[in-house]
Amino acid sequence: MWVFGYGSLIWKVDFPYERRVIGYIKGYVRRFWQASIDHRGVPGKPGRVVTLIPSNNPEEKVWGVAYYIAAGDVERVSRYLDYREKDGYRRTETIFHPHCNNDSQQNECCPFSLECYLATSDNPFYTGHEPIEQIARRIATASGPSGTNREYLYKLATALRHLVAEDSFTEIIIKGDPHLFELENLVRALEEAGDGSHHRNECTNNQQDDTLE
Repeated sequence: MWVFGYGSLIWKVDFPYERRVIGYIKGYVRRFWQASIDHRGVPGKPGRVVTLIPSNNPEEKVWGVAYYIAAGDVERVSRYLDYREKDGYRRTETIFHPHCNNDSQQNECCPFSLECYLATSDNPFYTGHEPIEQIARRIATASGPSGTNREYLYKLATALRHLVAEDSFTEIIIKGDPHLFELENLVRALEEAGDGSHHRNECTNNQQDDTLE
């Protein structure tokens, strides 16, 4: 079984896998349009985490990582991921395109189908479009059992910057995800201004990390 990670799963993987492949899926955009009250926020003060939103452009790309789960681990990992993604996320199948360079073998560049989790628009934690400044303020101040919401944002931005070795592709990834990197800039500005910088994570730190995006 192949699973696509486009959020915290890019940098934090707490289940067994045999292969890790960098690449992208098409026809979606990554957006902080899902509320989090169990990992990066709390009831009454939810954080924001990413989900996939269908794009009007079928060639739009969301970069991330595909993980291959061995047959003997599929049932256990599937149960774990289904539980981890229980709040509004569902499995969907899509096509993954591996990142290829001059050193790649031809068979390593072939697209293949995999599963990913995305939040349905009718789930109670789906926020839909919000002004990006409002999302930034939420992220700057929210905190939950898995840590601060801004840590989630910063780690995702950093992971994407280091996803591929080629500088030219890194530039493509950044330009192709303006929502994420504009949020990073806005939240850092708020933090430097002191808005949210005094918040601490006073919740337990031993729970699972945020949703599989």
